[in-house]
Amino acid sequence: MSDSRLKKSLGAGGRNDRASEDASRKAPEEKFISTQERRRMWSEEWTQSALPKLPEMDGWHLCWLSTTNSYDSIDKRIRLGYVPVKSEELPGYEDYRVKSGEHVGYVSCNEMLLFKLPMDIFQEIMLYQHHEKPREEADKIRVQVESLQGQRDSNGKSLVNVEGEGIGSIEQHPNRNPVFSG
Repeated sequence: MSDSRLKKSLGAGGRNDRASEDASRKAPEEKFISTQERRRMWSEEWTQSALPKLPEMDGWHLCWLSTTNSYDSIDKRIRLGYVPVKSEELPGYEDYRVKSGEHVGYVSCNEMLLFKLPMDIFQEIMLYQHHEKPREEADKIRVQVESLQGQRDSNGKSLVNVEGEGIGSIEQHPNRNPVFSG
């Protein structure tokens, strides 16, 4: 005597075999995006794709500043010489005009406000941050290496092993200060 409850039914409404189900599944790698698409996404990840591309403004460097950053506040930037950009200063950006609140009339996108900095102040900041400070750090490294050269640890092994050009490239200083694009 057979119990009908234990009998497998392979017809309509019954279970199909595993092989037919496996064949219909896609391999995970088939769901991956292409290398080109992935690179485009990476590129967008580290660019300002969420903010509109800005035109050049003669004599000024333009940048977006956050209204929510308490460490790098708008007030701090204003004291450094940054000036908010009014919507009428940028033709075609009327849609980005703040319509209410404390920043009425300025150019805004999400929580960011558009500011401009006189080009001479921009050059001064960039020269210090990206030329003088790195040179100071390179000089500190050079002094450390020079003070350690010839010294040995308790096992007699040299504390410094300079390879290739060593710190030679650190000591190369350009004859003139660089000019940064705004």
